[in-house]
Amino acid sequence: MSVCYRHPSNEAYVRCQRCERFICPQCQVEAPVGFLCPEDAGRTASAVASGVANSAASSARTAGRRLARSSAPVTWVLIIINAVVWGLQLVVPDFTSLLYFWPTATLVEPWRMLTSGFAHDESNPFHILLNMYSLFILGSALEPMLGKARYLALYLLSLLAGSLGFLSFAALNTTVLGASGAIFGLMGAYFVILRAVGAQLGQIGSIIAMNLIFGFMIPGVAWEAHLGGLVGGAVVALIYSRTRGAKQRGLQSALLVGLFAVIFIASYVVADQRWHALIYG
Repeated sequence: MSVCYRHPSNEAYVRCQRCERFICPQCQVEAPVGFLCPEDAGRTASAVASGVANSAASSARTAGRRLARSSAPVTWVLIIINAVVWGLQLVVPDFTSLLYFWPTATLVEPWRMLTSGFAHDESNPFHILLNMYSLFILGSALEPMLGKARYLALYLLSLLAGSLGFLSFAALNTTVLGASGAIFGLMGAYFVILRAVGAQLGQIGSIIAMNLIFGFMIPGVAWEAHLGGLVGGAVVALIYSRTRGAKQRGLQSALLVGLFAVIFIASYVVADQRWHALIYG
C-alpha cells in the first residue's frame, strides 16, 4: 500500500513527477507535466505558474512515458502473456477453441470467463495490436498509481465483469475473446480515480464515450463485454477511492472479495436462467 510522504494516514495513487514520492490530493500541485509535491512545486514556482515551452513539455512527457514503462511490470507481463497465447493460437490447431467464452459454457466451464480475455482473433493481427497498445497506455498510467497487486485485481475483476456483461446481453450462440473487457475496465477506473483525486479529466471521458459508441456501431464488436468491463472497473476504482486510509486496508480487501463473489454468483444465476429459458422456452 502506498501512502503520502507528508500524510502517512492517507493512501496515495499519484507520484510527484520530479522526485517520484507518493502524494495525496492535499499535496498535489498541478503542473504542465503532471502533479508535483509542494517542495518541488515551490522550487519551480515560475514553471508551475507560467508553464513551459512546448518542446520542454514534449520532452518531459516522453521521459514520463519511459519511466511509466519501467514502473509497470504487471502491464508488461500481461502483454507478454497475451502475445504468447496469440502465438500458440497461430501454431497449435484448435487451441483457440479451448479459450473463448460463450454464454452456455458458464455452468460447465466457468474458467472461460477468464481465459477468453487472453486470446484474440488469430486471423486479425489488428485485434491484438490495438488491445495491447491500449493496455500499455492505460496500464502505464494506472499501475504506478495503484501498485502491482491492486492493479492486477482491477484488471482481472474488470475482465470477469466483461464476461458477465457478455453473458447477460449477448446471444446464447455467440462467442467472445479478447482483452477489450479488461481494457474498458481500466478506462472506467482511470476516469473514477482522476475524479477522486480532483485531477483534470482531459480527453478520457471523450475516449470512453467514443469507444462505447464504436462498439455499438461496428458489427462483430462485443459491446456487451465492453459495457460490463467498464462498469466493473469503475466499481473497483470506487472501492479504492473510498478506502484510501492506512487503516482501511482490510476493508478494501474485503470489498474486493465481495465484488468477486457478486460477479461469480451473478454469473451462475444469469447463466442458469438463460439456460432454462433456452430449454423450456
